[in-house]
Amino acid sequence: MQSTRTFKDKIFLILKGLGMGAANKVPGVSGGVVAFVAGFYEEFIYSLQKINGKAFKLLINKRYRSFFQYINGRFLLLLFTGMIISYFSVSKILDYLIVRYELYVWSVFFGMIIGSIYYISKDFKSWNTKTYIALALGISLGLGISFLDPAKENDNLWFVFFCGMISVSGMTLPGLSGSFILILLGNYVLLLVDSVNALYDSISSVFQGDFSFLNDPNRVRMLKVLAVFTLGSVAGLVTFSHVLNYILKHYKNITISTIIGFIIGSLGVVWPWKETLYKTNAQNAFILDSTGGKIVENYIRYIPELTPETYTAIGFVFLGILIVLGLELYGQKTRKIHG
Repeated sequence: MQSTRTFKDKIFLILKGLGMGAANKVPGVSGGVVAFVAGFYEEFIYSLQKINGKAFKLLINKRYRSFFQYINGRFLLLLFTGMIISYFSVSKILDYLIVRYELYVWSVFFGMIIGSIYYISKDFKSWNTKTYIALALGISLGLGISFLDPAKENDNLWFVFFCGMISVSGMTLPGLSGSFILILLGNYVLLLVDSVNALYDSISSVFQGDFSFLNDPNRVRMLKVLAVFTLGSVAGLVTFSHVLNYILKHYKNITISTIIGFIIGSLGVVWPWKETLYKTNAQNAFILDSTGGKIVENYIRYIPELTPETYTAIGFVFLGILIVLGLELYGQKTRKIHG
């Protein structure tokens, strides 16, 4: 899996990380789709599943160079660097665009999902009774998740750990949005807004030499929640990568047909024409995220009227498809160079 990468390849890998990070932040969009379409999904899963007992033995024995090479560390480092940069930059821009140009942003996402369905299915030739059943199951699961009602917020640490494991599923399973799953579990605001804001405030206080927040029970609780959520996310990444690597190895055709179905089912989440329902507090006031945008709770979907705005949105759907086709061409070129 490991190969020599040029400086240009490394820059593109960071950019792919940016794309995955931004996609993971948005409810309804899966970072795994970005990995699948951009042509590095299998290497991503392979690298994560190398984080195993042997890797920890190398780390404990202070064989850091061997550990880094064994887990394909350069690839993971560049990719996660892009994701971290994305969280503090690209995702903020995305938040801004969704607040002000919601219809057009979702139209681009919708087009990208359609493009990814084409990309994944165009070379899949193993259609039979089993794969058709898997396709139908994937579509049913995707639609079922899309139309579930959100649960209430729950800060129990075991449940938070579980949320962490589930939230990274969008990175490893194309079509499943980790952020949207957190909305359904009722903890999107708690884990991706409140706890992160508590971390920002705490870091700011530390730089100012102010440690009084350590005596604030609510702040300490939120930091504990974020720490447990992070541990759950790491555990989920490693666990899901091992499971998916096994499944792809032994049941590749059924897995791919299920993924295709799951992505088709997820179109209901990213349908551009919808009335957005927002999270509210006890006083019926909007809860705001770190950029001032309202937090999405769920959607009411409808069929649009043929207006100039609708035609513009359809144009953005085609733009999303073209973005995926562009990524596909780049992925094919990269695979030929390194293949």
